[in-house]
Amino acid sequence: MNDKVLMRGSHVIGEAAVRAGCRFYAGYPITPQNELPEYLSGRMVEVGGTFIQGESEIASINMLLGASAAGARVMTSSSSPGIALKQEGISYMAGMELPAVVANMMRGGPGLGNIAPSAADYFQATRGGGNGDYRTPVLAPAGCQELADMTFLAFELADKYRTPVMILGDGLMGQVMEPVSFPDFIDLENLPVKEWALRGCQGREPRAIFSMLLDVERLYRHNLELQDKYDRITREEQRWESDVPDGAEMVVVAYGTAARIAESAIEEARDKGLVAGIFRPITLWPFPSAPLRDLAAKAGKVAVFEFSMGQMVEDVILSIGSRAEIYLYGLPGGIIPTPAQVAEFLLSVAREDNKVGRRIEI
Repeated sequence: MNDKVLMRGSHVIGEAAVRAGCRFYAGYPITPQNELPEYLSGRMVEVGGTFIQGESEIASINMLLGASAAGARVMTSSSSPGIALKQEGISYMAGMELPAVVANMMRGGPGLGNIAPSAADYFQATRGGGNGDYRTPVLAPAGCQELADMTFLAFELADKYRTPVMILGDGLMGQVMEPVSFPDFIDLENLPVKEWALRGCQGREPRAIFSMLLDVERLYRHNLELQDKYDRITREEQRWESDVPDGAEMVVVAYGTAARIAESAIEEARDKGLVAGIFRPITLWPFPSAPLRDLAAKAGKVAVFEFSMGQMVEDVILSIGSRAEIYLYGLPGGIIPTPAQVAEFLLSVAREDNKVGRRIEI
């Protein structure tokens, strides 16, 4: 690690990507993540990499596909509707088992929406987004230091499992400036050789990476193999952070920027007598169901706070079932509540007066 530097969130991802070995970036401008490609347009030149502003999001993701097939460490970024346009390419890359990192600094929606912070792309990110039986690991940082650390992790997971990996931030996180300490540059020469990459025959038998498996039996077997990989990711790559005191009567579930607000809200609620703690999923897929289930069963109440109208809460329901009462404080993107407002939601849950948020009926 190096000394800390003050950097904007979007710039942090760009610098971390370069240090993690990314040497190919293709993207298309969209607010509020434009600072990321702007940063890389100069930084890639300095490290001998390639930066391309494609003519569209669709063109950019397919450029990424080609560069990944050739063995490069690759990344693209966008925001919400731009990621929607990339979904076909992401589905192709998942099916072709091509590693890539995709950063989404979410904005308001549906459709074009607005440029204010949101977290309403949870379904899009965690359910695959495109067509077919595929999943992509999704990392949810909660600040600039984690943006740096998880960018490194994203490239590692992408290569390890030969899959696209998504970093899911939001417009606020992309613009905020915080001190960050970056890991050292990795040695590209020490990266494992990608024997599957298409670099020419080089005296070997020709090989291919198939984008279409029209034979029914072959596609059937391929999907079973993909599912085996996703099962392995689910077993081995769940990540979370929890701070729930013994005897807690409530577990607060939040991720990303919302989790930072929730932490302050919990402190305010504790001052008013509420014994509560936070559970923060770091991998949104695979979702850390088992540890949340254990905490919820002990506390009896779970309060979900998210910058969407009830998307993550579905994974909470799947994790907990009827083991605890589940309450939701879900807000459309754009209006960021204060810790005091979230604290009132938590106290309302404790009082069971439902003045803020609502109880989820199972």
